[in-house]
Amino acid sequence: MEQGEILLDVIGQQCPLPVLRARKRLLRLDPGALLRVFASDPVARIDMAHFCAQAGHELVEVRDRGTWIEFLIRRGEHIAEPEDDLLSKPVKGL
Repeated sequence: MEQGEILLDVIGQQCPLPVLRARKRLLRLDPGALLRVFASDPVARIDMAHFCAQAGHELVEVRDRGTWIEFLIRRGEHIAEPEDDLLSKPVKGL
């Protein structure tokens, strides 16, 4: 673990909570800061990569630790946040 990294343990939480909690934590960090996330939901491997690509964060590293997955994310300079009206629409309307 690098000095200055922030740890987020979401082991035991299921989709979409690992990504939502990582998103919330990254919004409070300075650009370039590192967030190390521990997740046990296997779907997080797909969701976290997709989230980082869409939001403008760098997925620096993914490690399979057996019963959990470790992600290292560098907060992006320019974060792409979804439009507010998109968040208020029901899923069927998208």
